[in-house]
Amino acid sequence: MPFRIALSGLDAAATDLEVTGHNIANASTNGFKQSRAEFADIYATSIQDVSATAAGRGVKVSRVAQQFGQGNLDFTANNLDLAINGEGFFIMHDGGGNVSYSRAGAFSVDRDGNVVNHANERLQVFEPIDTVGSRFNTGSTVDLVLPTLSGAPSATDRIQTSLNLSSFETPPTVAWPGPPANDDENNVTTDMYNHATSTTIYDSLGTSHRATMYYVKTATPGEWQVYTYVDGTLAEDDGANDYSTLVFDASGRLDVTAGDVNAQGQLTLSPWNDAGNGSDPITLTFDYFHTTQYGTDFAVNELTQNGYTAGRLSGIDVDNSGIVFARFTNGQSQALGKVAMARFNNAQGLRQLGNTSWAETYTSGDAQLGEAGTSSFGLIQSGALENSNVNISEQLVNLIEAQRNYQANAQVISTADTVTQTIINIR
Repeated sequence: MPFRIALSGLDAAATDLEVTGHNIANASTNGFKQSRAEFADIYATSIQDVSATAAGRGVKVSRVAQQFGQGNLDFTANNLDLAINGEGFFIMHDGGGNVSYSRAGAFSVDRDGNVVNHANERLQVFEPIDTVGSRFNTGSTVDLVLPTLSGAPSATDRIQTSLNLSSFETPPTVAWPGPPANDDENNVTTDMYNHATSTTIYDSLGTSHRATMYYVKTATPGEWQVYTYVDGTLAEDDGANDYSTLVFDASGRLDVTAGDVNAQGQLTLSPWNDAGNGSDPITLTFDYFHTTQYGTDFAVNELTQNGYTAGRLSGIDVDNSGIVFARFTNGQSQALGKVAMARFNNAQGLRQLGNTSWAETYTSGDAQLGEAGTSSFGLIQSGALENSNVNISEQLVNLIEAQRNYQANAQVISTADTVTQTIINIR
């Protein structure tokens, strides 16, 4: 019997050495979680064996328990490197319906634009309901796919304008060029207007155009005329006037009951269709609500427009809540999804698949999906990778202990053999 007891000890010590060696071998594996060999003693008991002093029958490995403690984070220069700081797993699909879970966040892009790991498994995200990243469909997950086409352009249709038109200005000494048919921006001289502003606008094809607004004080107190040109041609022609009228009250504020503005202080020009490139006509709406006429110098407080040209993908940003944004060369950004995370009631019950991945089991419980930073889910750090949580010093000590245990059990076999030989030699 001592032989069998010692053999169980050798097997247990060998398993301990294997577990420790596996931990040491993966000390530099991103997202790796160390394991620990746990042991239980063995007793052969029966109904007839009621002795409280019965000798044991050895040892067995009760389980190899995974330790899901947090690993240190190493920062990188790749925004698609993701690390989880806290509880949770990345959700990965292999494209064939198989789901796995991982803490290794070294992601890259395949030929189709899918964000994948080293095993070509696809990272799962919650699909955005809008492009600004404020709402996501958390009921299901989809593959994270980076756009491979250029970002579509958007035509300008609104210009936010906040000016101060000086109240002490006098009407220009030279009249405006004349009827609409003869208007030409090149004929406009500085003595025909009081002030001018300009901005770049875009048509439906993303082609840029220069919009210039000339402000002319009239003889009527508080009244200004605005002449708007796009690429040197008139953008306002209603058949009677080639200008729009702004009227200010005695306090210097825009009078929304007079002139050409509506109750919101907006005025919409006639469609401009002189681009000559097949684009849709540009219909500009100016918001002059915050424009004033005070007794100070002319000032441009705001002049912004909402159009943009076509853009190419220039980069990817991921915030700590897991929202993935695509940045384009035209200055625009688009929410592509929100990294989906999973947690389990019993993470130690997960089945190890290799490739730093785990699979759900009955023991682990069902995967609970969630978002980073909510409930008990950790935060996501972009441009970082989670190191293995293996402590080399601790594992080397375990290695020594396992070796001593192995040697001690081998000594039991040697001692039992000596005793057996002594008995056999009795005559």
